[in-house]
Amino acid sequence: MASIFAHAFTAYALSKGFSEEIKTRKFWLLGILCAILPDADVVGFKFGIAYEDFWGHRGFSHSLVFALLLGVLIALIFYTNKIASKTGIILICYFSICTASHGVLDAMTTGGLGIAFFSPFDNARYFFPWRPIQVSPIGASKFFSIWGIKVLLSELIWIGIPTGIYILVMHYRNKKTTFNKPNDQNTK
Repeated sequence: MASIFAHAFTAYALSKGFSEEIKTRKFWLLGILCAILPDADVVGFKFGIAYEDFWGHRGFSHSLVFALLLGVLIALIFYTNKIASKTGIILICYFSICTASHGVLDAMTTGGLGIAFFSPFDNARYFFPWRPIQVSPIGASKFFSIWGIKVLLSELIWIGIPTGIYILVMHYRNKKTTFNKPNDQNTK
């Protein structure tokens, strides 16, 4: 899996493509939560759930169906008054994309069993053919080691730089859009 830092940074970067009206602290935090939440399935190890099981690590909670369900649920709970509007659809899309980004990043890592993208319809696990991201260890004690440093360096290169570029492009695009908007005083 990619680290929680990479998942959180990706959700933050994805938010930059949305309008300023909906980008609040709550919006960002919920997006980050959605991007990190699929890894809550590691708790299953404590209860004897095997890695390769439906509820195992990188199983249903990493699927596209789960991403959509979580996106809808988060929007329903935290944006009830906007759910039946265009903004509600945009919020569902953002939270679903943040959740789905988790599986996408994990499918580019060097370890594990792959991602059950199509669960519950197909529980097969998949990786992408290109897997440049060093897999993150499970557990804080292993993460704060040489392995963890290698993971962070890998994520800096393969996640941090591309998402950083995306953030800069979106920042420039937003500034350009704001700069080109007609001023109310000039339009009268």
